[in-house]
Amino acid sequence: MKNNGLYIYTFYRFINIKNKAKIKILLDKYFKENILRGTVLIASEGINASISGTKYDLEETIKTIKKILKIRKLNIKVNSINFLPFKKIKVRLKKEIVSLGKGKLNLSNSKNTFIEPKLWNELLKKNNLKLIDTRNTYEVSIGKFSNAINPLTNSFREFPQKFKNLKLKKEENIALYCTGGIRCEKATSFLIKKGYKNVFQLKGGILNYLNFIKNQNDKSMWEGECFVFDDRVTVNKQLLKGEYDQCYACRMPISKKEVNSKLFIKGVQCPHCFQKKSRDQLAKYSIRQKQIDKAEINKTNHSFKKIYKN
Repeated sequence: MKNNGLYIYTFYRFINIKNKAKIKILLDKYFKENILRGTVLIASEGINASISGTKYDLEETIKTIKKILKIRKLNIKVNSINFLPFKKIKVRLKKEIVSLGKGKLNLSNSKNTFIEPKLWNELLKKNNLKLIDTRNTYEVSIGKFSNAINPLTNSFREFPQKFKNLKLKKEENIALYCTGGIRCEKATSFLIKKGYKNVFQLKGGILNYLNFIKNQNDKSMWEGECFVFDDRVTVNKQLLKGEYDQCYACRMPISKKEVNSKLFIKGVQCPHCFQKKSRDQLAKYSIRQKQIDKAEINKTNHSFKKIYKN
C-alpha cells in the first residue's frame, strides 16, 4: 500500500434499498480488488460505513458506492489518521443500519430539524432547552456537552424506553446529539412520530462539531474526548487519537489509570470484565496475546498489526 496519506471516511445515508444482497456482492468484489479497511452496513433503510485507506482509494470507493446505490450525496466526515484503525474490510447485511428496534420510520420528517455546528453553541445557551445525549453510558462517561442529560442506555435500542422515563413534555425544546449524526437523526424521527413538536439535532454529530469548532474563535462546549468505533478508541478536540486504550477482551475503552490497574492484563482482561469471563475465555485470550507478542518481536504479520502512515 502507498501510505502517502491515510484517512478515515465515515458516512451514512438513509435511502430505500430493495436489493441489498446484490449490493453486498458488488461491494465484496470491489473491496477484494482494493486495499481498504473498515465496515459497511447495508439495510433496507440505507447504508452506514467507516472506511480507512489512502485518499485516492477512498475517493474512488465513494464514487463506486454512489454509482451502485444510484445516489449523488452521502453525509461524509473526513479525518486524517496516521494508521489504519480497522483490521479488515467487512460488508454486512443488517435489519437496520442503526438499531432502534421500532420498525420503519419516516426519516424525511427530520430534515428540517438539523442544527449546523456554527449555530450549536447558541442553541445550547438557551435556558429552556433539554439537551439529550443519545449515545451509550460508557461513551458519555468519556466526554459530553455540558449540561447534557444521560438517558443511561447500554444500547441504542434502549433509547425509546429510557427517553420515556425522562417524562419530557411534547412541547419542550429538545436537542439531540450523537457521534456522527446517524443515531440522533433516527431518534429525532422517532420522537417526531411520537408527537414531540420541537426537536433539534446536531448535524453530523460530535465529529462534525469538533471539526468545525477547532478552527473557530468560539469556545468549544465539548468536554472530554469522543469515543469512536475503531482502533483509535477515542479522539480529542483536535480529532487526533485520544488518551484511551481498549480492552481486547470486552472492547471497552480504558483510561491510563485502568491500564495501570492490577486487574488489567493486556489482551486478556480489564477492570470492566475481569469477573465476566470464564476460565476458558481467559485462557484463549492469553494464548492469543502471546501469539501477538511473539509476532511483534519477530516483526511478522498478525491480525492485530497496524498499518502506519509512512
